[in-house]
Amino acid sequence: MNIALWIITGLLTAVFLLSGFGKLFVPREKMAGMMDAAAWVLDFKPGTLKVIGALEILGAVGLVLPALLDIAPILVPLAASGLTLLMIGAVIMRIRRGETKAALGDGAYLALAAFVAIGRFALEPFTS
Repeated sequence: MNIALWIITGLLTAVFLLSGFGKLFVPREKMAGMMDAAAWVLDFKPGTLKVIGALEILGAVGLVLPALLDIAPILVPLAASGLTLLMIGAVIMRIRRGETKAALGDGAYLALAAFVAIGRFALEPFTS
């Protein structure tokens, strides 16, 4: 179980780091033109996108660093819980926009983040 949790944590870390840095540094209009699935960014103010990006980066860092440095490893499931909440908001937004395929993709990330949160809280917690 520990190996599965680390693999999923690594995947989520990569996804949320890339996504977060994109939201922080790529202009909103350019991001919307990159692909059809990114048109949702025009519904948000640039500052809101930057906050979402910062939360994604903080969540990604929180998934890995506390465990690797063995400093407050309880932050790992808390970061996973925060990313789960973030993805709940993403799924709701996608459903409201009628983007069912994108909602399924976001739902998959939601499920993975929830799995890491549950796994690190109850199934395979870090012990000191």
